[in-house]
Amino acid sequence: MDKIFPSKWIHRSSKPLQLNENYQKLEISYLFDGRNCQMTEMLERSGTTGILVVKNDTIVYEKYFQGNTQNAKNNSWSVAKSFVSALVGIAIADRYISSVNDPITKYLPELAQTGYRDVPIKHILQMSSGVKFSEDYLDNSSDINNLLPQIFLQMRPIKKVALDFPSESPSGKKFHYISLDTQILGMLIERATGKSVSAYLQTKLWEPLGAESEAFWSTDNYNTELSFCCLNATLRDYAKFGLLYLHNGYFNGKQLVPADWIKESIVPDSPHLQVGATDARDYGSWGHQYQWWIPTGSTGDYLAVGIWGQYIYINPQKNVVIVKTSTGSWTMTTKDDDEAVALFRAISQKLE
Repeated sequence: MDKIFPSKWIHRSSKPLQLNENYQKLEISYLFDGRNCQMTEMLERSGTTGILVVKNDTIVYEKYFQGNTQNAKNNSWSVAKSFVSALVGIAIADRYISSVNDPITKYLPELAQTGYRDVPIKHILQMSSGVKFSEDYLDNSSDINNLLPQIFLQMRPIKKVALDFPSESPSGKKFHYISLDTQILGMLIERATGKSVSAYLQTKLWEPLGAESEAFWSTDNYNTELSFCCLNATLRDYAKFGLLYLHNGYFNGKQLVPADWIKESIVPDSPHLQVGATDARDYGSWGHQYQWWIPTGSTGDYLAVGIWGQYIYINPQKNVVIVKTSTGSWTMTTKDDDEAVALFRAISQKLE
């Protein structure tokens, strides 16, 4: 990705942390859709490039495919949204942002002539902004599919593109997943903190997490991060972010994200965000809160999800974090995500 798109580099920690290792064989079978499935077959079928499993803060399984390696940077796609959510929480703790209930136009007044006028930050975190934007990846004319051509062919700044979209409904009433919401949150972080999203990530997460490797974030042609996607890092460093959430914001000897923000981020607090309340076809009836997903049948597990098979799965009951990256061999259906969760749960159960 760094050879195709412009990007900002995020330096490895000055004190890199290496997780303990105690590798195990995982010959997992799991039930899904009335079938008995095998982990090895699923990993191949889903175009897996890497899978890493952490139990009790120790790496117990790590495998790479298709030429990927432990040191390779993997595009997170929309898993990046969960990082942005964490940075918003940190910015609130740092008092750059007063409250999630503040209207976004308090910090970004240029949005006053768009659908984001007076929309609370909280509703944007919840993907409930009410802004008219099509996220249909299978429609070549959708807004999401027109973003990159506008940015890289028409050479428009992403900050200008973000001003194009009106409101279609009142905010805070309906769950409508749109990447534009996360781009707005990235603009908020930059404006409120005075630092780029990458720089704030470097200082507040990458350095204190003990990131072992450099990462990079793809940008537009004007040095603005594509906050809705495109953070690229190793699986081991993604796992550290998962462990940070597993431990309620405390990792590597420090409270990096407020514990109350972690809890607030993963527990849906509105009827339209609950498991079973979202659209079954588009969202698999999964729940959602602050850029984190709560899968059907959750007993406390939750995950960050990126298109084409990217996941950071967190299971607090089993003390497990699983990272999976993929090339996108699946068909982009919610059923694929359900199957991934079925595998992750079987792994968590096996390691008990």
